[in-house]
Amino acid sequence: MDNELSRYFITLSYDGTRYHGWQIQPNGISVQGELQHALSLLLRHDVQVTGAGRTDTGVHARMMVAHFDFPTLPSHLSPPTPHLVYKLNRLLPCDIAVQKIEPVAPDMHARFSATSRTYRYFVHTGKQPFLRHYSLELHYALDFTLMNEAAALLLGYDDFGAFCKSHTDVKTTICHVTHAQWHQVAGDPASTTETSAWYFEITANRFLRNMVRAVVGTLVEVGRGRLSLEAFRKVIEGRQRTEAGESMPAHALFLENITY
Repeated sequence: MDNELSRYFITLSYDGTRYHGWQIQPNGISVQGELQHALSLLLRHDVQVTGAGRTDTGVHARMMVAHFDFPTLPSHLSPPTPHLVYKLNRLLPCDIAVQKIEPVAPDMHARFSATSRTYRYFVHTGKQPFLRHYSLELHYALDFTLMNEAAALLLGYDDFGAFCKSHTDVKTTICHVTHAQWHQVAGDPASTTETSAWYFEITANRFLRNMVRAVVGTLVEVGRGRLSLEAFRKVIEGRQRTEAGESMPAHALFLENITY
């Protein structure tokens, strides 16, 4: 086998319901573990994959990027072709799907070369049975206009310690948020005067652990009239997790996009 390594990017999506997050865990199944196992079987060589980030237990990804290094792909799979993607998808569980595999420059890194990441958190008001697995059901009125005013305040700050999970070993809580807004789901078939579906979209260069779900939980407090815009601003500036809203459930959170 040729000793010269080539680097490949894998673009994939997954339903995180039954996984203990992206990262390999000692006592639970992970997306990273399933992908490494399938690649190693297909290529008949131990393969280590590095992801663009670490989604938590139960969080989904419409787009995740990972990289792996391999000396030389087998002739029938090189250069990466739809056949390679097809073969890999046959080995992966039904809740993980690879869209493409492509060669990249040796210095490209799935995590450190990423310039932005976008998440969406989905909520719906009223009982909607077809949304319950991937959206949070809420039973109180929300002022989404006010929530968007609060969300816009996030762009004026760069320290998000207030929304970082406690006792997390991070070197910095600095993130550069470039977009934060609530959107009503277009063409929602279940939308009536009593029910509607929305998602919160946020883009930043990086995210802290649990950050999006904590931001959403705090914005919901604004939407319910329990937290004023000035109080929301003080939560951000105070950088204390105990002052922010609760962390919302994981099943409604999606990693939507990653840019390089």
